[in-house]
Amino acid sequence: MSLQKKTVICLLDDEFEDLELWYPVYRTREAGATVLYAGPEKGKKYIGKYGVPAVADLSFDEVNSEDIVGLLVPGGWAPDKLRRYPKVLQLVQELNAQNKPIGQICHAGWVLVSAKILEGRKVTSTPGIRDDMENAGATWYDEAVVVDGNLISARRPPDLPEYAKAFVDALEQRMG
Repeated sequence: MSLQKKTVICLLDDEFEDLELWYPVYRTREAGATVLYAGPEKGKKYIGKYGVPAVADLSFDEVNSEDIVGLLVPGGWAPDKLRRYPKVLQLVQELNAQNKPIGQICHAGWVLVSAKILEGRKVTSTPGIRDDMENAGATWYDEAVVVDGNLISARRPPDLPEYAKAFVDALEQRMG
């Protein structure tokens, strides 16, 4: 339980891919970390693509990159909304500069594209946004999980076991 008393933020907005949110959150919690949801509005209920709700513990404005050890960005259609919030992009940029783990799966790569942190990085994503990732300067791989330093990326729900393990491993290595 090397992650006890450590906080990870999971970004939240409507139409997140339910499995891509819940699976890594539960795995990270099982490893001992506290995972809090941050959304546009604190206390608001956000609904996943399949109807499973999640409530924002914090608003984006309440999140300080210095207070957290990592970030999870779920896929679905939520990333297209998340990438429009300057505070989300700032948070991603700060965490990247601090070399803290950033996990993204499926369409979540859009958030990293908009944060402009992919130049020269190795990633994967749903094949549907491969061009976006490559146009942002990344080298894209068709693999279940790609780890490049602090970036942990995965393609889609069947890759969740490998993705969640790689994210938790990255957190534990950082806590060393």
